[in-house]
Amino acid sequence: MKTKAISIITVLAFSGLLVVWTILTVWTEAKGPPKSIDLGNGKKQVLIVYDPDPICNLDEKVCVTFGKALAKRGIKVKVATVSAADKLNAADFEAYVFCANTYNWRPDRAVTGFIEKTSITDKPVIAITLGSGSTESSQKALEKLILKKKGKLVGSRSFWLLRPNDELRMEESNVKVALSMVDEWAKSALP
Repeated sequence: MKTKAISIITVLAFSGLLVVWTILTVWTEAKGPPKSIDLGNGKKQVLIVYDPDPICNLDEKVCVTFGKALAKRGIKVKVATVSAADKLNAADFEAYVFCANTYNWRPDRAVTGFIEKTSITDKPVIAITLGSGSTESSQKALEKLILKKKGKLVGSRSFWLLRPNDELRMEESNVKVALSMVDEWAKSALP
């Protein structure tokens, strides 16, 4: 009798966890609202695309930081959520930066869906993968998609919310460390 009760409790607990996981996945994978900013002036135009995370919007901070560093180099930049980028003519841009959150060990569907329908053939592309700390398979999946779409992958990095981005700077805020690393990288990221 006890074994049967334990089995029922285990099934109910697992079912409850599965329901919560599914609800969280649907909520976090939903496309965020349209938002965009323009930075810099120049002939070369770069589109930076992300989908805001509803829990901790590290992606917007990373993308704006990357865009500001490019703008300082004389590059015209549009930083846009997927919802805003959907309304643009992506062919107007010479290069792209795709910033994807990691959900269930894969890049978020909003960003990958945008990449799937955008012609990036022979254009320079940078991939940024964000997550709590387990982003390796997500980063590889994002890179694979970019290469499948025949984009020229010129850079790819992961930044983490919880796992240290730089083990030599453990006393600093992990978000601040990520943003300083992004700023430094963007200074030479696109040819």
